[in-house]
Amino acid sequence: MTAPPLDALFAALADPTRRAIIERLLAKGELSVGDIAAPFAITVPAISRHLSVLERAGLVERRAERQWRYVRVKPAALAPVESWIARQKRHWEAALDRLEAVAAAETPKRRKSCPTPSSPIPNCGSNG
Repeated sequence: MTAPPLDALFAALADPTRRAIIERLLAKGELSVGDIAAPFAITVPAISRHLSVLERAGLVERRAERQWRYVRVKPAALAPVESWIARQKRHWEAALDRLEAVAAAETPKRRKSCPTPSSPIPNCGSNG
């Protein structure tokens, strides 16, 4: 099975309830649908719809045991997102480093300013 498109992963994670579900599953491990729904102020059917979106994106998997349904995060599900973020971080760090180097090269070196005429320093402008 190929990895789901990055767009599907980001779309699934765009919703704060789905992100909270993923965070809860990462912290607690496998949970029943009822346990997942417990801290939310929405119905179990609404949680099931959120879980369906997460499942289609490849982020979670479900299993049935008698009348209970259990859900867990797929172990490598977030790897494409992590990889994309790492690439973006490297790109922008390098771009900002280059920008900083250009700005430093084009900025003239500034000498310390000369003091006021009342406290002259030798070899400083016209005071010397």
